[in-house]
Amino acid sequence: MDKRMILGGLLIALSLAVFVSPFASSWPDGLEKVAEDKDFIDLAEVQPLVSSPIPDYAWPGIKDERLATSVAGLVGTLIICGLGLSLGYLLSAKNKR
Repeated sequence: MDKRMILGGLLIALSLAVFVSPFASSWPDGLEKVAEDKDFIDLAEVQPLVSSPIPDYAWPGIKDERLATSVAGLVGTLIICGLGLSLGYLLSAKNKR
């Protein structure tokens, strides 16, 4: 895959994460809404095995909710891109042997 294509995709993903994610709806998704309506939302609340580094799509310590969401989107996108590129590199190096 061309490096310019990867960089272009990363720039699009980062732009969406930073500029569009703060405008996402704060309303619950469909499954969460049904769980609230049918009164079993508390059953879904379990303690995760590993705590999230970016809980509820907001960067801890930033008071402005939209800015916190943008920062969380930026960092999360970079982490996932890094993991994906690393995995791709490892798999392609393994296939070259």
